Amino acid sequence: FLIWASKMKTVSDLQQNKDGLRAGYHCGYCDSVAGKASCGMWAHSMTVQDYQDLIDRGWRRSGRYVYKPVMNQTCCPQYTIRCRSLQFQPSKSHKKVLKKMLKFLAKGEISKGNCEDEPMEPSMEDAVAGDVALINKLDLQCDLKKLGDNLKESLEREVKKKGKSTKKEESNEFIQSQDKNEELGSGEPSHAVDVHTAPKPGKGADLSKPPCRKAKEIRKERKRLKLMQQSPAGGPEGFQAPREPKTKPNQPKSLEELIFESLPEDASHKLEVRVVRSSPPSSQFKATMLESYQVYKRYQMVIHNHSPDEPTVSQFTGFLCTSPLEPENPPNGPDCGYGSFHQQYWLDGKIIAVGVIDILPYCVSSVYLYYDPDYSFLSLGVYSALREIAFTRQLHEKASQLSYYYMGFYIHSCPKMRYKGHYRPSDLLCPETYVWVPIEQCLPSLENSKYCRFNQDPEAADEGRSRDPDRLQVLYKKAILPYGVFKQQQREPGEEAAVLQYASLVGQACSERMLLFRN
Repeated sequence: FLIWASKMKTVSDLQQNKDGLRAGYHCGYCDSVAGKASCGMWAHSMTVQDYQDLIDRGWRRSGRYVYKPVMNQTCCPQYTIRCRSLQFQPSKSHKKVLKKMLKFLAKGEISKGNCEDEPMEPSMEDAVAGDVALINKLDLQCDLKKLGDNLKESLEREVKKKGKSTKKEESNEFIQSQDKNEELGSGEPSHAVDVHTAPKPGKGADLSKPPCRKAKEIRKERKRLKLMQQSPAGGPEGFQAPREPKTKPNQPKSLEELIFESLPEDASHKLEVRVVRSSPPSSQFKATMLESYQVYKRYQMVIHNHSPDEPTVSQFTGFLCTSPLEPENPPNGPDCGYGSFHQQYWLDGKIIAVGVIDILPYCVSSVYLYYDPDYSFLSLGVYSALREIAFTRQLHEKASQLSYYYMGFYIHSCPKMRYKGHYRPSDLLCPETYVWVPIEQCLPSLENSKYCRFNQDPEAADEGRSRDPDRLQVLYKKAILPYGVFKQQQREPGEEAAVLQYASLVGQACSERMLLFRN
């Protein structure tokens, strides 16, 4: 592999399996032996804008490997899902998880009964099954020699005045303490296609309707209406309409108020969330990588039944540490910059969970989560997602365009993987026109068919489709050529079909910015 690129370009190598398609291999969602189908490529260097545009066309990365499910062929269609974080309101079950964490931190209480967490994604290896051997051909090794000599650097938090967000930056990294209090800005999300369909009865809660009100509120409303109906003037004789309260009624607590609720001085536990850059690895990341790896190893053994020999350090770094994303720190971007990070959850001085995330121009993209199985009772899958939504809202204060939380793929055909639809409001990506459609309007169609086109306008097309493949950029013998020039020099069978497929999958804009490596 040739690993070379200008800093302003993305270099990728289309996987050479016939026409780039990989089909008939194991699915980690439905356990089908040969039902999965996807296209993929190795991305050696990628700008954050290129990756933002790719995930908005249904792509997703695993380490340096970037893949896109073939939606109309794969056994479990995987729809890109995003949460509109600025409008997000935690559900009753979300609040229970947050209260459970606060009780544990404050008093050491461990909730009794069923502490089952939301189901997790299949192991990262399942996402790119069959490609593990190829990973060793890339430069994925971290410098482990010096890790044992590095001391853990202490990060202290600084509390600012009440109502303002608290953060400390050290080497462009953040630490979020449990008693931190934030005040978030506002912003409007980009438009989504409005598709009017009614949910089917008998299929669970109607997500298009507002949540139920408390019985007490309903009784008061009925009484007020009854009294008003007794008199033409709007109320019975001798009845004095209640005065409007001087202050607004109690509003439900925000996500930040629930997360960062103050703890007593004698709290039983202390939780800190540290955001460290994983690629290129920062000094804090290097100092904690071995500890993080041990947590991942225990997670895979207990949760995914892997043998004690798996995963190796090389596999761990290949899937969860290395990234093709080039770090960027523009003045109008978030303080930590853009790129790939690990969000480490430190409980009483040790790592208990790690969220792998990408910070992109318009979103925080969740890549993976792993945690110490001893702390499963804290529902860390739900808790980390809520923390990442709050983190997205925090970043929005500095970078106004960054307002979405991408949760990876939503898989409706796999019931245990539908939990991502509980983070509302959220949208699904139409697999044919690549526009966002509110999930409530997609669910009726998904009940009838695994694969659906969500955009119901029959005239609508993919606006970003490849219109002029000859302008696609190729990296060949250390030279950058338009594909129109390159194809005149090549007569390899199947070459043109593979390149045209690549162009159709990445779209015109990315095909002109990115460099497709050919040998």
